[in-house]
Amino acid sequence: MIAIVIGVIALIGIIVLVSAVKIVRPYQRGLVERLGKYKTTEEPGLRIIIPFIETMQLIDMREQVVDVPPQEVITADNVVVSVDAVVYYEATDPQRLVYNVADFFTAITKLAQTNLRNLIGDMELDKALTSRDTINTQLREVLDDATDKWGVRVVRVEIQRIDPPPDIVSAMHAQMRAERDRRATVTEAKGYQEAAIARADGEQQAAVLSAQGRKEAAVLDAQGESEAIQLRAQANKLRLQLLGEGEGLAAKARLTGIKEAGANQEVLTVEYLQALERIGDGRATKLVIPADFSGLLGTVAALAETIRPDDESDELRPKDGLPIPADDDRVQLPEPNRDDHRDR
Repeated sequence: MIAIVIGVIALIGIIVLVSAVKIVRPYQRGLVERLGKYKTTEEPGLRIIIPFIETMQLIDMREQVVDVPPQEVITADNVVVSVDAVVYYEATDPQRLVYNVADFFTAITKLAQTNLRNLIGDMELDKALTSRDTINTQLREVLDDATDKWGVRVVRVEIQRIDPPPDIVSAMHAQMRAERDRRATVTEAKGYQEAAIARADGEQQAAVLSAQGRKEAAVLDAQGESEAIQLRAQANKLRLQLLGEGEGLAAKARLTGIKEAGANQEVLTVEYLQALERIGDGRATKLVIPADFSGLLGTVAALAETIRPDDESDELRPKDGLPIPADDDRVQLPEPNRDDHRDR
């Protein structure tokens, strides 16, 4: 009997010990109540409470998510859409979270639905579909202000879907197709325009480059022809100078030779006549007559008379109409020495 009593006492002691020892994890806070009254909030770690007098409720302080069920909302342009969202929150004060709201999940769900109807109801359908970020920001601010007294901070709100009615969806698809067709047409037209502009620019640049090429080619041809003309002129000038110098040197050597040989006036006259003959045989269109040509003709005639042999048949002709003298009155002149004439 005593053993049974000792066993029961030991069992009760073990139960009391187990009830007194509590472990609070790092992401939890322990809300301790004594005889139904709030006592304290325990931090993570091993905690001891008085069994049957004190109780501890563990509050999860991690970020939580609440799925807001889909609901129908009428937009400003009288279109009924179905909207659902999710709300992310985290507890900041375990005491207020437990004592200020009875059913936090139901409260925040209804609050999110109500504010969604208010926000989307003030927008038209097109704006509501394209303003999800704005809706998320405004809804988070409203929920955060409303849940602050519950010891909760709303981290963010995300709109999952906004579903218009099927007929509106079909109309939107048709509008989208028309808009895409319009954009495709505009894009194609712009492409043709840009291609035409590019071709025109290319043709213009090609024409300019071709004209510049022809201009440069003409300039180069003109410069080449000018240089060729200058080179030919210089070559002709040099040739004429060399020919003139050669002829001058040849004439000078010939005259020097004639002078050193002791040529007389008759020999110089013959050389002069030969020079005139060469001038006359040339291709020049002008013939230069010396100023003393009449004197030259007289010299040539005298020379011809000198070198012409005597002819007995020549008749004696008086000078200036005088009578011919008789044979007895004629005077015989000595014959000139031809060697002396050559020496002169």
